[in-house]
Amino acid sequence: MKPVALAAAAAVFAAVPASAETVAVTADRLLDVESGRYIDAPVVVIVDGKVTSVSSGSAVPEGAEHIDLAGHTLLPGLIDMHVHLDGRPEYGGYSSLQFTDQFWSAIAVSNARAMLEAGFTTVRNLGDSEYRVIGVDQAIAEGWIEGPRIVTANHSLGATGGHCDETFLPPSFETRSPAAADGPEALRAAVREQRKYGAEVIKACATGGVFSRNTAPGIQQLHPEELEAIVDEAHFWGLKTAAHAHGAEGIKAAIRAGFDTIEHASYADDEAIKLAKQRGTYFSMDIFNTEYTLSQGAANGVLEENIAKERALSQAQRDNFRRAHEAGVKMIFASDAGVMPHEDVGGQFRVMVEYGMTPIEAIRAATVNAADALGQEGQVGVVKPGSWGDLIAVDGDPLADVGELADVDAVIKGGKLVD
Repeated sequence: MKPVALAAAAAVFAAVPASAETVAVTADRLLDVESGRYIDAPVVVIVDGKVTSVSSGSAVPEGAEHIDLAGHTLLPGLIDMHVHLDGRPEYGGYSSLQFTDQFWSAIAVSNARAMLEAGFTTVRNLGDSEYRVIGVDQAIAEGWIEGPRIVTANHSLGATGGHCDETFLPPSFETRSPAAADGPEALRAAVREQRKYGAEVIKACATGGVFSRNTAPGIQQLHPEELEAIVDEAHFWGLKTAAHAHGAEGIKAAIRAGFDTIEHASYADDEAIKLAKQRGTYFSMDIFNTEYTLSQGAANGVLEENIAKERALSQAQRDNFRRAHEAGVKMIFASDAGVMPHEDVGGQFRVMVEYGMTPIEAIRAATVNAADALGQEGQVGVVKPGSWGDLIAVDGDPLADVGELADVDAVIKGGKLVD
């Protein structure tokens, strides 16, 4: 950290009128994530939130607001492709029932800010309740609160009694997820319902999961024709698709159905990895949060049956991350924040490198690869003309030590320095 330099940058930022339209960001260097090379003495000019030019050693345009991050390395704002903004890991099992429903809306506001401060200027929210996160997204867009750009799924689709249904309460409560459905036509209707209320991506649970009751992560829970109907309907409306899938058969069924990303992919076998590479399907594997769950889960109220499921699959998931990467499967950064603290997700870069990626590959997973999987190439995940003016700054060399990304020093979103 260089608090003096950051304080000076904040002072300059505060001294410029809020109506300023042109911003120039300077630093020691900028990582071009596409080439993997540094640009020395960069000058990034941002007009109305979008990058208009990137040059080396140029003068700051006259009249521009100047954000000087001397002593720092710039990168594009990071992208986390699997978060849950309306959850916190401190409340596991049944402990969440002590709060009123709208407690979680307030939690979502706090988590959105935490993700932004951690350097993640774009996140994909894969499942929430009561349409909370689309509301947070709207409040960010209207300027009432600060947070990242959010691509949200609203409610996750799944089978009755499956991982994406309500599985913790007895029949007398008559609880079920609004997006739990059975059969191709009912699931098509569920896609339309989520899109109606703002979903930009459709998530479906193809297998059981860790943090549900009466579901096994390795067991498929939606039939091939149901998965195909979800993808067909989502793509018809121009929406991307994400399949929660731990087990090999569920992973393969989701890939064959045409899902754009496979979440978790814990038990991916050779055939699943081959299929993913052939089809260009992205694997979105959360290989960092297991330490938190296994060390803190019980104290947070997580049931032993859920901890046991995490214990059983965690190493297999990490080993299959390595295998999928070595085979050339396209990979994106995904933390499953909510299962772990949102403010700590940058620690996953270190684990991605530990399990086979080079630092630039791990960085690309959270920048250009993620932007491609979102369908937002050239808009986020890069710093070049036409992209959003989203940048982060670290005081070291992330290509030498990717752990630098766990301690981001400054964040700029749309040309605005986050205080």
